[in-house]
Amino acid sequence: MVDPTSRYAAASQSPLLWVDATGREIRYLPRRFLAPTDAFEVLAEVRVQGGERLDLIAARTLGSADAWWRVADANEALDPATLTAEPGARLRVPVPRP
Repeated sequence: MVDPTSRYAAASQSPLLWVDATGREIRYLPRRFLAPTDAFEVLAEVRVQGGERLDLIAARTLGSADAWWRVADANEALDPATLTAEPGARLRVPVPRP
């Protein structure tokens, strides 16, 4: 089961099924593709402070630490840690979508 706030919430409505050679069924979620960054409406831009984490930025700007992935998506980050690695970096915080 996927949490409704997860980035995979929409995909969880239609899990896929793969059956291996022994007949074992394995359910999985389809690959999630990101929208281009210009498709995100920007709520705010923030500057990363030294030692700051993405979950703390999400909690402060979006009201939920679990929304860190929204910030990562809006900044095209495959590795979210890179977004906060350099103090002073500017991050786009997107308007949350349902």
